Amino acid sequence: MIENLDESWRELLQEEFEKPYFKTLTDFVKSAYAKELCFPEVTSIFNAFNHCKLDQLKVVIIGQDPYHDVGQANGLSFSVNDGIKHPPSLVNIFKEIEQDLKLPYPKHGNLTPWAHQGVLLLNATLTVKAHQAGSHQKQGWEQFTDAVIKKISAKKSKVVFLLWGGYAKKKKKLIDTNKHFVLESGHPSPLSANRGYWFGNKHFSKTNSLLQQVGDASIDWKLK
Repeated sequence: MIENLDESWRELLQEEFEKPYFKTLTDFVKSAYAKELCFPEVTSIFNAFNHCKLDQLKVVIIGQDPYHDVGQANGLSFSVNDGIKHPPSLVNIFKEIEQDLKLPYPKHGNLTPWAHQGVLLLNATLTVKAHQAGSHQKQGWEQFTDAVIKKISAKKSKVVFLLWGGYAKKKKKLIDTNKHFVLESGHPSPLSANRGYWFGNKHFSKTNSLLQQVGDASIDWKLK
């Protein structure tokens, strides 16, 4: 799998690739993709890394699982391919951006432009069986992506981590909060958002404010 991974990330994560769990994980993924429909496409599994170079990394948004319906997943958390209907969580993300930054609701849900500006859109689990949410959990992906978060925390400084919902908030223990910024809120899913745990968090303007404080360029959250 790692032949599709950006070289800078490959160097950072080489130690993980040599561990027994990663070989087991690789064998599982290869077998799963060979016998059943899985998402995203094999060449897109590491898109979160390939579209966000390590030296440009400024923001991390942690998701849980890729979308599991046909045509949705593109390797970036919360993102969908062009022309795909926006899933409910993404709708609420865009609604919050509308309220927070007074930007128009976008026509597409492909978040690749965010990644190109240094936003790592990282799912805890990078693959999934079609139509079965969570079907590739506890196969080793979580150990790998936890290691990614730890290495980012150690290697980088002044990164803004956005932790949305209980699952993502558990990752806070992997982050050195003396070196980095952590913003927490409820999840953008309708269940959480409609209870008042998401809307009004202003994470997008707050992120830009923090980046400006440390001399980094703001993220242009508008999808053109």
